[in-house]
Amino acid sequence: MPVSGDGRPDPEALLRAAAQEGRGRLKIFLGAAPGVGKTFEMLSEGAGRRRDGTDVVVGVVETHGRAETEALTRGHEIIPRLNVAYEGRALGEMDLDAVLARGPRLALVDELAHTNAPGSRHPKRYQDVEELLAAGIDVYSTLNIQHVESLNDIVASFTRVRVRETVPDSILEMAEIEVVDIPPDELIERLKAGKVYLPHEATRALSHFFSKSNLSALRELALRRAAQAVDTQMLEHVRALGVGGTWAGSDRIVVAINELPGADGLVRAAKRVADGLRGPWTALFIETPRTAHFSDAQHQRVAAVMTLATQLGAAVATVPATSVVEGIRGFLTDARATQLVVGKSRRSRWFEFLHGSVVDRLIRETPGVTVHVLPMEEGPGSSPVRRQSGNWGKPAGYLVTLLLVAFVTALASALFHILDLGNVALLYLLPVMAAASLFGLRTGLFAGIASSLAYNFFFLPPVGTLSVSNPENVVSIFVLLGVATATSQLTSRVRAQADMAAASARTNATLAGFLRQLSAINDASVAARMICDDVARLFDVETVLLTSSGGTSLTVQAASAPGYRLDTMDMAAANWASDNGTAAGKGSGTLAASEWLFQPLKAGGKALAVIGVAKENSGDPIRADQLPLLTSLIDQAALVLERLRLETEMRDVDAVRTRDRLRAALLSSVSHDLRTPLTAVIAAADQLDHGATPELIGTIKSESARLNRFVANLLDMARVEAGALKLNVEATDLSDAVAGAAHDARRALQGHDVRLQVSPSLPLVRVDAQLLHHCLLNLLDNAGRYGDPGTEIIVEGVHLYGQIRLSILDHGPGLPPGREAEVFETFRRLEGSDRAIGGTGLGLAIVKAFAEAMGMSVEAGNRDDGEGAAFTLVFPADLIVRNTSESHI
Repeated sequence: MPVSGDGRPDPEALLRAAAQEGRGRLKIFLGAAPGVGKTFEMLSEGAGRRRDGTDVVVGVVETHGRAETEALTRGHEIIPRLNVAYEGRALGEMDLDAVLARGPRLALVDELAHTNAPGSRHPKRYQDVEELLAAGIDVYSTLNIQHVESLNDIVASFTRVRVRETVPDSILEMAEIEVVDIPPDELIERLKAGKVYLPHEATRALSHFFSKSNLSALRELALRRAAQAVDTQMLEHVRALGVGGTWAGSDRIVVAINELPGADGLVRAAKRVADGLRGPWTALFIETPRTAHFSDAQHQRVAAVMTLATQLGAAVATVPATSVVEGIRGFLTDARATQLVVGKSRRSRWFEFLHGSVVDRLIRETPGVTVHVLPMEEGPGSSPVRRQSGNWGKPAGYLVTLLLVAFVTALASALFHILDLGNVALLYLLPVMAAASLFGLRTGLFAGIASSLAYNFFFLPPVGTLSVSNPENVVSIFVLLGVATATSQLTSRVRAQADMAAASARTNATLAGFLRQLSAINDASVAARMICDDVARLFDVETVLLTSSGGTSLTVQAASAPGYRLDTMDMAAANWASDNGTAAGKGSGTLAASEWLFQPLKAGGKALAVIGVAKENSGDPIRADQLPLLTSLIDQAALVLERLRLETEMRDVDAVRTRDRLRAALLSSVSHDLRTPLTAVIAAADQLDHGATPELIGTIKSESARLNRFVANLLDMARVEAGALKLNVEATDLSDAVAGAAHDARRALQGHDVRLQVSPSLPLVRVDAQLLHHCLLNLLDNAGRYGDPGTEIIVEGVHLYGQIRLSILDHGPGLPPGREAEVFETFRRLEGSDRAIGGTGLGLAIVKAFAEAMGMSVEAGNRDDGEGAAFTLVFPADLIVRNTSESHI
């Protein structure tokens, strides 16, 4: 909300200022190109702050071998860099955690646009700086103008160099900027002297990037971008303070467009003014009550002019107001504009006498603003829109008015013996006010004339005639007409304001509902369908949404109706909108032969998708008064699609991280768990040369079985990760399955007494017998390794509450309370004692994966009757065979 006319502070500006409390302040030393002295200036100012008693540290500085820059680092506390391993090399990056732990007042962080090494906490250094600022640490940093995201394309257009490392413009908007500037000739001399690059690199740079024309253009960009940032911060400050005035360090131009044929000339004139003054400009359309009565041609003309303004680089705004002058004046105040371009059409003196001149009022009521007035030629379709109050009204209104006058006449006649003549005249004010309020000016005037005639005929002497004997009574007649006029005008204004408030409320409700629905969606295809359906419903158009994936051509993601049709021209317009980030198609200035109007959904400086709208009757898809709502919907839809895209990328990143973690854990496990049994097997085999003994043969068998079990677990885990499990479900006897598993796990259970308490009377279960066997082997192996030597291991099965619970209980250290579920994580081992227990942490993860694949569940906990762990396989009711015949299905 901008500053109001009475100078009250802007609440949003105050909130933004309050949000900065407790945060560090960022200062950027901005240069046109490398070598202008940004790092030198940053270190010099940092040294001055240190001499003044400020706690200053160097987070990271790139001296590039320059002796004078290297000398300035002496005396500063320098935080050692963090070495990040990447492709066999150690890359030195800023140690963000060390700087945060040190907690200085000011940190010097060079090269804000730098890309961190893979594996760092943040991919970009400016994100490290944002974390420092959030911790309350001030930061000095450096940046070249070609690294600003919004200027990337402009720089590439004349340098022929595409810079890949960029920072968002929002970073500059929140920073204090100091331009470090030297003339191009001096920078070229520094380059030749080897003060910027090595000699062989300097020669190549002089013939490419560091030409004098490039440096001059970059220098101008840096100065203009810094001025723009300062202007934005100045406006934010005066809005927070509620200070009036334009406060223009640079010119801001506004062009007021209208529905007349010459409005495109106003836009072109404003473009020339903006180019001459090198200032930002805005095309403004004021939406008044008369806008609702525009013809289709007038709506199309306004839309075309706004599209033209967008193509010429203007910001576009539509402001609702009760009058054109009020809307323009309020926008000029909010935007702190200094220049206004308006058109003046040819009107008769009588018309200006009745309705006034918009241009004259603007000149009088906008002091401090330069007003450029351009003549607008009359043309077809330029006739003014009839005012709403000029409508003759409906016949029903006149009939109701006559009935009201008749009712008041009857009432006055009944009360005439107790009322004087003046009070009777007051009664006739009632139908006049009612008619003017309900039916408008014309009906109100009719009520005034009818009331005055009735008053004259029935009550003024001579009664029964329309003559007036007393001239004073003429005043009463004119009062009735005056009340009708004033009441209808006031009512019309109140109704217009109410209509505008209702329209604004509807728009806000539409935007809120649209965003609320989209925010609850986590699937991009569902979001695309909802965007198409809502836009089609709100604007009564056909809608189609196109996206591209991985740099491929655009494809239709969703459509409001199955009967849509996109031909070659339509696809060309859609691709243009996607590639250039501007509207294309019908009603725009590009590929207007298409039947569709395509608008890009942009976020993060790039088009995520393109939405197309079309009318069934081949008319213009969107009217000018609908453009602001459509633009807001598109912006919100783009933010939702960007969120979904980022969530997908984060899931992919998490998957990659998980695979990397699994790979690292697997390598660590293989290096230990494969080497140990292999070493034992090799040693035992060597001893065979001197004569085999039963002990050596037993060692070979046990270690080979251990190795085989480990390899089997790796293969099983690979099957689970790949989703390649194929179930062979059959009716299985749990008592036989447990006995077979206990037999195969006898070596892992050596030193333990095993008690099987699984009754043969338990019902059969429908499971994959081989997978169940693997689950039981891993659970028994786990119990054998973690159970205390000489203790008992119990396997018991119970049929309770429609479930079968098969539990393996050991006597050992048990599981840490509250961490029972962690044992099923891949490569996770929860050591319960000081004993060194081998294993990869795969066995229980495989048990959980196999159990869930068969429709079972597995639980971990501690025994109720003493120390030790309890692992339970739970067979739900739908896996239990009910009768004998079912077991053969």
